[in-house]
Amino acid sequence: METPVYTIPPVISQPRGNDKAWSIFSHLSGFVGLPFLLPLVVYLAMRGDSEYATANAREALNFHLSLVIYTICCIPLIFLFGLGAVLIGGMWLASLVLSIVAAIKASEGGCYHYPLTLRLVS
Repeated sequence: METPVYTIPPVISQPRGNDKAWSIFSHLSGFVGLPFLLPLVVYLAMRGDSEYATANAREALNFHLSLVIYTICCIPLIFLFGLGAVLIGGMWLASLVLSIVAAIKASEGGCYHYPLTLRLVS
């Protein structure tokens, strides 16, 4: 019988200074109309300074990029009985909820991993 292999989640440094604020802003950037720009700026600016803010900005950026890709894939389905419109609406509604959950997790000092997210930025 084989011994089960357990993976340990990566250790992210504790937030300091404004790290929490930048992480929260990265997750909530879709609410202010900057879903790509703000997480990208935070990711590039904090890459060498804060592992915590970088990890949260990377997750937010990957999530927003994944949403755009999924939306583009659903556009042809709009012409098939309106199925695409329902999928896009549900996906964007879920994104609002997940962004809030991620912001709460970031305010607690953690890093939320969005479900069904493509890991494009590493």
